[in-house]
Amino acid sequence: MMGKVTMSQSAASSKTYITNNFIDYYMSDANDAQIKVYLYLLRMMQAGLSTSVCDIADKFNDTEKDIMRALTYWEKKGLIGLEYDEAGHLQSISLEDIPEVPDSSKVTVMPGSRAYKSTAVPAPIASHRPKKTDEKENQQLVFLAEQYFGRTLNPADIQKIFYIHNDLEFSMDLMDYLMQYCAELGKKDFRYMEKVAQSWNEAGIKTARQAKARSRKYNKNVYTVMKELGYDNSPAPAEAAYIERWFSEYGFSLDIVVEACSRTVLSTQKNRLQYAEGILKSWHDRNVSTKEDIVKLDKDHAVESIDNSKSSKKSSGKNNLYLQFQQNTYDFDALEKELLKN
Repeated sequence: MMGKVTMSQSAASSKTYITNNFIDYYMSDANDAQIKVYLYLLRMMQAGLSTSVCDIADKFNDTEKDIMRALTYWEKKGLIGLEYDEAGHLQSISLEDIPEVPDSSKVTVMPGSRAYKSTAVPAPIASHRPKKTDEKENQQLVFLAEQYFGRTLNPADIQKIFYIHNDLEFSMDLMDYLMQYCAELGKKDFRYMEKVAQSWNEAGIKTARQAKARSRKYNKNVYTVMKELGYDNSPAPAEAAYIERWFSEYGFSLDIVVEACSRTVLSTQKNRLQYAEGILKSWHDRNVSTKEDIVKLDKDHAVESIDNSKSSKKSSGKNNLYLQFQQNTYDFDALEKELLKN
């Protein structure tokens, strides 16, 4: 377990305060846990008190891994510095001055800390070449993934992470949120993470803020779908992941999914998620993208059903005529025998 760490600040201050720059440029991209950890560090630093990862975890009822992820996040941003002893244990945390206005196009170097590239995504260039691989960033990504997913990664997992980061050009912040998003859904399969990343990339998602806005929209959609299916309870992670696939993987809009839900409710009382999945997968396989496409499919199905019905009746009619013919022939032979006897 990690012991107490020394808190230090690069610029002296007699008060605990939050600068507008932190609110304007840093707070909106951070999650709740990251913000709480940073504010707590400010509080402890100004009071001249020592703390530890264990203490912070107990304070906010989080795990030590969660706290370390938050600290690593702020170190990436250049707002804190982390120092480790030879055994790799966290020894000290230094809070750095927040720059007046972060330069989104240059490398920002904080006093006494390492240099990090801005997370802003540059304008696309004609060649669309993946950015140059950064070994330090790659190592950090592997570390974050192992923390989020709670296991050692295999080569295939690592390859998918590097593909998303280097080929799809996901920033470190976006990679962090992608892993958090999948972990919270209980989806620890890297193939699922890759599909989500590809979906975000196709939708033009380039920042963590954009991804969060998209996630909020999908969360609202999930609850709407549950209500349409007649469920009053909050979705379990597996159910939420099931529904989210209809939007992210199949690419359907909410009105298409609601239409499938309406048909499901009218058709079955049980296994409605699976039934709706069958409808939506069928539509996806038939390249449905609008409600007009559904109307056309319904008309085609109705015509096909009528044709099948006519064909069945015609076939049945022929059989009846044949039977009548056989019956009439039999009656004619019997009548002839009776006439010969007479």
